[in-house]
Amino acid sequence: MIEKKMIVQLSCGLQARHAAKFVQKASSFHSEIHVINDGRLVDGKSILGVMTMAARKGTEITLLVNGSDEQKAIMTLEYFLSSQE
Repeated sequence: MIEKKMIVQLSCGLQARHAAKFVQKASSFHSEIHVINDGRLVDGKSILGVMTMAARKGTEITLLVNGSDEQKAIMTLEYFLSSQE
């Protein structure tokens, strides 16, 4: 299992469009992916879960990734969340 804290750098945070892209990327991996925001754990492959976090730009979140492709998954999601889109 990999646990990684990071700051959301997306211009609009994980709102609608970015949340959908995040879930699409997360769903492409076999690993279990969860996101923690303010002590709340959500499934990283659930659009409703990710959107209800309402993580804005500058929000610190924790990614929890566990599975056979966890290293690639964490790198991909970290890159996406740190982009300046």
